[in-house]
Amino acid sequence: MSALIVELIMPSGQKIQVRQGDLTAETTDAIVNAANGQLAHGGGVAGAIVRRGGAVIQQESTAWVSAHGPVPTGQVAVTGAGRLPCRLVIHAVGPVWQGGGAGEEEALRAAAANSLRKAHGLKLASLAMPAISSGIFGFPKERCAQILIDAAIAFCRAHGESPLREIRFTNIDTPTVEVFRAELERRRAELGGPA
Repeated sequence: MSALIVELIMPSGQKIQVRQGDLTAETTDAIVNAANGQLAHGGGVAGAIVRRGGAVIQQESTAWVSAHGPVPTGQVAVTGAGRLPCRLVIHAVGPVWQGGGAGEEEALRAAAANSLRKAHGLKLASLAMPAISSGIFGFPKERCAQILIDAAIAFCRAHGESPLREIRFTNIDTPTVEVFRAELERRRAELGGPA
C-alpha cells in the first residue's frame, strides 16, 4: 500500500494525489505502465510490472502489438493485470528525451491525457500513474511532474462528472516523490486549495 504524501481535491470532488510506494502494489482499478512502443517490458517500471503480475502481461502485450502494430509515442494500449492487485494495465508510451526540441513535452502530455481518457472511457474509478519517461527515457523530472499534474488538473476540469474520481502519481523513489510533492503543493496553492 502506498503512503499519501499530498492531495489536491478539485471542485468536482476528484482527487489528485502524490503517493510514495510500489506502483505494482496499488489497488486502484488500473495502473499506468511507462512502456515502449513495442510493449517489450524489460526494465524499469515495465519490468517490475511483469515480474509481479506474471508473464501473461507480456503475452497480452505481444499479442496487442501483433494485432495493431507498435503503439505510437503518446498513445496507449490496455491489457489485463495478471496477478497484480489492480484490474487493468494501461500501457502509455512516453517520449525519449532528446533535449526538448523534438516534441517531447507534447508527446508526454498526450501519453498522460490518453491514459486518463482511456480510464474514463473504461469507467474506472481510480488510476495510479508513474513518472512516465523520467527514468531510462531521460525526461527531466521537474518538467515531467509539471506536465503530468497539469494533465490531471485539465482532465478533472473538463470531466468533472467522470467515473474517474482518484488519480494517483505513485513513485517508489524519494527524489521523484519530492519533485511531484513540490509541484502538486505549488498547484494547490495556486488554485487556493486547502493546505
